[in-house]
Amino acid sequence: MNSVQGRSIVIVAYRPRPGKEADLLQLTREHLPLLRAEGLATSREFIACRAADGTIVEVFEWEEGGIEKAHNNAKVKALWDRYFAACEIVPLNQLPEAAQMFAGFAPLALD
Repeated sequence: MNSVQGRSIVIVAYRPRPGKEADLLQLTREHLPLLRAEGLATSREFIACRAADGTIVEVFEWEEGGIEKAHNNAKVKALWDRYFAACEIVPLNQLPEAAQMFAGFAPLALD
């Protein structure tokens, strides 16, 4: 869980399960719009990118209290169930790029 008080910037890595790359890409398109519609994430510009192994990395900002509220939100929980079917959420340090002084990832177009 995030230990930052107030709004917080998070970086999360989603490693697709075999054959689920397209599903994960679609979930990435849906994720922030849903969180924002539910008042859980800010309108701060977010970043989506891809690691060399296909893991999608997302950077966004939670509203204050958004993380806790998300765990009690039926729409968010349904989306998270789809995430768990499509990928595993991995610590950043499992990505080889994270060991570099300047970790580089490929930009991900979501349109």
